[in-house]
Amino acid sequence: MTFRIYTKTGDKGKTALIGGTRVSKAHLRIETYGNIDELNSYVGLCRDVLTDPAGTGRLQEIQDRLFTIGALLAKDPGKDTKMELPDLHEEDILLLEQDIDAMSARLPQMKSFILPGGSVAISYLHITRCVCRRAERSCVRLQEAEPVDAIVTRYLNRLSDYLFVLARYTGFLTGIADIPWRPRSG
Repeated sequence: MTFRIYTKTGDKGKTALIGGTRVSKAHLRIETYGNIDELNSYVGLCRDVLTDPAGTGRLQEIQDRLFTIGALLAKDPGKDTKMELPDLHEEDILLLEQDIDAMSARLPQMKSFILPGGSVAISYLHITRCVCRRAERSCVRLQEAEPVDAIVTRYLNRLSDYLFVLARYTGFLTGIADIPWRPRSG
């Protein structure tokens, strides 16, 4: 038997959460885990263009955590399910912080805001950071309306910091300096 990717159950603009509850595809919960899915895709793109094995390894681990977040957000918070979902741990945030600290220790001190760019890899990392911030904002909006575990937004917040530092570190490894923002005066 062949597995079909289409079910036709969403043709009228509804989808099912884990737990069976059907909601509008425009529901904030769906938008939020859709933003996580987009973020995960961009992280995969960054993995494809980076050459540092440590960075690409961490990005693959991050993709796993983002799938975890997507599953947690796809669950109906008002229903108990028999499905066992993976979860995030404080150690996941600590790993990001340790990587941020290790990379930052090798980077020149920032003396101004920096402009995204310098290479394709650096630019993709900055785009991914922006998508991460959007996903975080969606998650905060959802958290204000429905239960969302606080570790999810903390992880996304730290991940955007990680992506910013990784963009700078990628430039450092490839000999590409930060592009300082020089505000126009007058």
